[in-house]
Amino acid sequence: MRILVLDGNQNQAVASVRSLAQFGHEVLSGESLSWSKAGLSRLCGGTFRYPDPSIDALGFIARVSEIAGQKSGTLVLPMTEKTTLPLSIHRDMLLAAGGRLVLPSHTQVARAFNKDEMVRLASSLGIAIPKTIAISNQGQIGEARETLTFPVVLKPRSSVETGSDGNVRISGRPRYARNGEELQAVFQEMIHNCSHVLIQEFVDGEGTGYFALMREGELRAEFAHRRIRDVHPTGSGSALRVSIEPDPGVREASLAILQALHWHGVAMVEFRQIPGKPPVFMEVNGRFWNSLPLACYAGMDFPALLACLAEEGDVEPQLQFRKGVSCRWLLGDFRHLIEVWRGAPAGYPRPYPGRFRTLLAVMTPVTGTFHDNFQWQDPLPELGDWMQLLEQAIRKARSYILVAP
Repeated sequence: MRILVLDGNQNQAVASVRSLAQFGHEVLSGESLSWSKAGLSRLCGGTFRYPDPSIDALGFIARVSEIAGQKSGTLVLPMTEKTTLPLSIHRDMLLAAGGRLVLPSHTQVARAFNKDEMVRLASSLGIAIPKTIAISNQGQIGEARETLTFPVVLKPRSSVETGSDGNVRISGRPRYARNGEELQAVFQEMIHNCSHVLIQEFVDGEGTGYFALMREGELRAEFAHRRIRDVHPTGSGSALRVSIEPDPGVREASLAILQALHWHGVAMVEFRQIPGKPPVFMEVNGRFWNSLPLACYAGMDFPALLACLAEEGDVEPQLQFRKGVSCRWLLGDFRHLIEVWRGAPAGYPRPYPGRFRTLLAVMTPVTGTFHDNFQWQDPLPELGDWMQLLEQAIRKARSYILVAP
């Protein structure tokens, strides 16, 4: 089968290209930039470029539909919300060109992307949630101050949003506030990039997740890992993790949500958890996740299973994978070190990792650890990862020089 893997500079794109090519599929990698690390893989059958959906969403859809239409039945795999949302909205254009998607209805995709909707759904299913208020203007802050207990977390209602022009915009990262003054200041900054802000009471515990492939609300494959280090020490994007048996409580709650959504395709459900207590729901990510390489190394090959689901209509349930497999994102670990060295973000209420202890941990190799992007037989995606970082640093330096007085 011919497959287009989008968002080629994501780790999950590299893992998908490698997996699908090894299963005999013809795989092309797409990006909005002139090159991508997935496109550098020796297993990639070709590359293409598309307009940035945040600048020209319709142009993005037209370009992907054009490439998909070159061979009927081509499967399109978006790797991020930025590409998934416009493809879901305009799926008729892609399907008319002969392309394929593995997604539920757009109504369910939009629900999954809406953190407020998902908190309400989880609550209706009896799953523990943080106290949450969604606000869109300054006048509603008073209600939040009276209802919630500080510290609080502020996050965009959706990771990406569709503007009036049809283009998508990235809404930004979560922020923190320890009092009313910080809450007001942070809200004023965030509301420029999103239509609604969720204010939630801070939930202690470690971040944990459940990864699944669903067919019309029925489980077909699952995976879980324990985070050892996150790119952002506040709890986002794992840099080092190890495969584990899914926690029964997390598994039960995740499946209840995905079944209620009648989910079709891959998804990740995130929680905060303190040992011995029920997991507290955070959000649903209805697409491939950044730590996907670990699942593939552990024998749960989600890209290949998803392709089989698209081609055959179903796949035999696969719930067994190797436990104790560790995988590291080298650049992510470097970024983790930088974040620790910068210090905790304003308002962050938990203890932050120590600098020298983190340096020692990051610099100490662990035998048997796999890597997200580096493989001896396919080394260029790892090089591309660092090249991308260098390009971003150069662009940032140039923009600083241009605006400096």
